[in-house]
Amino acid sequence: MTSTFPAMVSRTQGFMLGLAHGFTITPDGSRVLFLRSAGGEDPVGSLWSFDVAAGEERLVVDATALGGGAPMSERERARRERARDRSAGIGAFHTDAGVRTAVFTAGEKLYAADLTTGEVSELGTGHPAAEARIDPTGRTIAYVRDAELRLIGRDGKDDRPLAAPDGPEVSWGLPEHEASESMDRFDGYWWAPDGRSLIAARVDNSPVQVWYISDPAHPEQPPTALRYPAAGTPNADVSLHLLGLDGTRIPVDWDRAAFEYVTRVVWDATALLVTVQNRHQTVMRVLAVDPATGATTVVREDTDDAWTTIVSGVPAHTASGSLLWTVDEGETRRLTVDGVPVTPPGLQVEEVLSVDGDTVLFAAREDPAERHLWTWSPTALTRITTEPGLYDGSRAGGVTVVTARTLDGETVTVDGVPLRGLAAIPGITPVIHLHRLGERKLRTAVLLPTGYEPGSGPLPVLLDPYGGSAAQRAVAARSRFWASQWFADQGFAVIVADGRGTPGRGPAWERARGDDHPAPRLQDQVDALHAAAGHYDLDLSKVGIRGWSAGGFLAALAVLRRPDVFHAGIAGAPVTDQLLYSSHWQERTLGLPAENPSLYEQSSLIDDAPNLRRPLLLIHGLVDDNVLPVHTLKLSAALLAAGRPHTVLPLPGASHMGAVDNLWEFELAFLRQSLGIPDGTLDQ
Repeated sequence: MTSTFPAMVSRTQGFMLGLAHGFTITPDGSRVLFLRSAGGEDPVGSLWSFDVAAGEERLVVDATALGGGAPMSERERARRERARDRSAGIGAFHTDAGVRTAVFTAGEKLYAADLTTGEVSELGTGHPAAEARIDPTGRTIAYVRDAELRLIGRDGKDDRPLAAPDGPEVSWGLPEHEASESMDRFDGYWWAPDGRSLIAARVDNSPVQVWYISDPAHPEQPPTALRYPAAGTPNADVSLHLLGLDGTRIPVDWDRAAFEYVTRVVWDATALLVTVQNRHQTVMRVLAVDPATGATTVVREDTDDAWTTIVSGVPAHTASGSLLWTVDEGETRRLTVDGVPVTPPGLQVEEVLSVDGDTVLFAAREDPAERHLWTWSPTALTRITTEPGLYDGSRAGGVTVVTARTLDGETVTVDGVPLRGLAAIPGITPVIHLHRLGERKLRTAVLLPTGYEPGSGPLPVLLDPYGGSAAQRAVAARSRFWASQWFADQGFAVIVADGRGTPGRGPAWERARGDDHPAPRLQDQVDALHAAAGHYDLDLSKVGIRGWSAGGFLAALAVLRRPDVFHAGIAGAPVTDQLLYSSHWQERTLGLPAENPSLYEQSSLIDDAPNLRRPLLLIHGLVDDNVLPVHTLKLSAALLAAGRPHTVLPLPGASHMGAVDNLWEFELAFLRQSLGIPDGTLDQ
C-alpha cells in the first residue's frame, strides 16, 4: 500500500496549519490578536481575537469570505517565499498603537478591521496592494502597489502616492533580495510614533545582474527576470529617506559606500535607529538618526575579524530609554543593556522577542537542543519555560503568549491558558533519542523504526542533516522529525547531527570551521555516524545521506569526497558552485571571491564530478529563486562530461521550499535500490 503520510505532511505544512501564530497583544493585555486557519489542511489564515479575562476566542475576519483562498499572483507568491510562508489568506496584519484597528491584505486587496465593532471594510485602492501598515495613531495607512509607496486614509479616502519610482528598477517601501533572504529583514518602511512621517527604503536594483527563471512545464509563460546578487557581484543600492505626509523628503546621511547593508530600522518613543553593516560584514554600526535633518550619529560600533552577527529584535529600547543590544564574548552571545552584559556566560541569546515596559522577553539556549524563553528586568533574570523544547513568544501589558514545540507536541498558551489547536493529528509519533557524541559533543538525534527491538539485527543508516548556519536539526521538538521518523519506519536508523558552524552553541562554534568550509562539516557527520555506532547496531556497509539546501550540499559533498563512508546520496536544492549563491550569505563565511578564490573553489563541487563512485540523486525545484536550478544542472553537466552516472529529478513548479507530494517515496525507492535493500511494503 502506498504511504499517504508524506502527502499529509505536505498538505498540513508539517502539521502547522490550524495552529495560532502572528500575535499582537493590546497595551493593557486584555486581548490577543492572532492568525489561524480553519483546520489542519486549510492554508487560509484568518484573523482571530482572544479575550484574556473571559478566556474566549472570536473570529474577526474570515479570509475565505474575502477571497483569500484564491490563487495568488507570482509577485505575492515570491514575497511569501522570502518569508518561507506557504499559507494563503491573511499572511500578516498590522495594528495601530492602541490595537483598535488592524490592516491587512487578502487577495492583494487592502482591508481594515475595526477591532472594537468587528466591522471589516475594503479600502478602495488599486490592485495589487501589499505590505499594509497603519500609523500608530490610526489615521493613515501606508501600502505598496507594485514598486510605489502609497497612503490612504483610514476612512478609505485620499489614496495617493507618497514615493514613486524614478527608474525602471527602483522600488520604494520594499526590502531588497538580500535583506529578506539573508538578513531576516522583511520590512521596507517604518512609521514615526506620531504618525506624521515615516522612513522608507529606496532600492535601486539596476546595478544587480539579471538572471532568468523559467518553468519548462509551462512553455507558454515567459521567463521571470530576477535581480540576483551572487557572491562578489554588485548589490542593490539601498538608501533611506524620511518622508513627511506633507510631501517633504529628507535623505538619511551615512557612509553608504562603506556600509551598504541596512540590517535593521527601529523608530520608537526614544529614538530612530538604523543598523548598517559593511560589505565584508566585519563592522556593524548602530546609528541614531535626526528626523529633522537626516544626520546620523554612531551610537555603537561592533567589529569582528570573521563577521558580525545580525540578531533579531535588536536594537531596541526599554520604556525608560535603555538600549538593548547583544555582544559576543568568547563562547557566549550575551544580552546587553546600555552596553552592560546582563545575561551570564553560557546562556546563548538568540532573539529579543518583546519589550514590555522595562521587561524584556527573549529566547536563549543553555543546551543547543532547547530554546527557552527568559525575561530580564532591572530586578531579575528569569527563565519562564521548563519542559525541553523550542519556544517562541510575545509579551505586552503583562501578558505573555508562549508557542511551544516539544517532544510531545505543539501548543500555544496565553498566560498558561491554551488557545484552540486545529492542527491535523499525525499518523506517526517521532521517538527522538538525543545525544552528545564524540570529542566535540555533537548534538545528535537518532530515530529508529517504530517497535524496533535491540538485537533484531543491524539497521541500514540514513543521515538526515542540514548542517548549515541557518538552522539546527537535532532539537527537542517532534515537529522537526516527520521525515526522519517516516524514513526510520521504512527500516533505517536515521541520524541527525548538528556540526560545526550550526547556530545555538555560541559564536565560537559558529566560527569553528575556520578557513576550511566543507571539511569540518563533513567530518562532523562522519564522527557522529561512527559514535552512534557505539550505541546502536548499525550496518555501516549501507549508509545513505539526504538533505535539502545546505543539507543538499552536504549530501552531495559526502558521496563525492567520502565514498568510503557514504554509499548513496540525495541532494535537494544543493549549492554546488559557491560563486552562484547570494552575496550577503556567502561572503559572511567565505569572504569576497576576489580575496578568497581558493576558498570558493574548495567549497564548490563541480571539480569533484570525476570522483563520483556512489549513486547520487539530484533534486531541484525549477522555479527556485533562492538556490537557482543552475546549481543542479551545472553539477549534472560536469558528471555527464566525466562519464559518471547519476539521477536528476526536476520538480516542475516547485520553489526552494520544495513541498511536493510523493517525493519521499521516490527518495526511498532510490535509497533501497542504491543500498541493495529489498523492497518492502509501505505501511505508514
